[in-house]
Amino acid sequence: MTSVTIRPAVEGDAEAIVALIQAAFTPLIARVDPPPGALRETAATIGAELAAHRGLVAEIGGEVIGSALLKHQDDGLYLGRLAVAPAAQGRGVAKALLAEGERLARAAGYPAMILRVRLAMTENRRLFAGAGFVETALMHHDGYAEPTFAEMRKGLS
Repeated sequence: MTSVTIRPAVEGDAEAIVALIQAAFTPLIARVDPPPGALRETAATIGAELAAHRGLVAEIGGEVIGSALLKHQDDGLYLGRLAVAPAAQGRGVAKALLAEGERLARAAGYPAMILRVRLAMTENRRLFAGAGFVETALMHHDGYAEPTFAEMRKGLS
């Protein structure tokens, strides 16, 4: 695989990020309940997130193949909407995005990184655990009595 470049996302990346999110999250419909909220994202909602917070994109040859949104949370830097193009999955793109997110969090003095993952996504839970994240809480979506996702944290101190 050609070298992956990670760079800050800009508002002009919003359409490419939405297309990537759609490609990465649509296959999950059959695996998770409720359906992924990420599929409701639009160029306007992603553009607003990028204007208010931060984001990262992973590229190969100028093509966006991965992305993540970053925002301040009371006790850490939250990484959300991590998406990797299906054709690029399993090639270290998510790990590169996590590493850059961690580098930014450390540089800004955050004590932790935080993310959320669906319980049904065992491969993602393993990926995040392998990157040093620990499940700290099981949570549920509105209208569900049983847990549907886990919050995971990585201490940076």
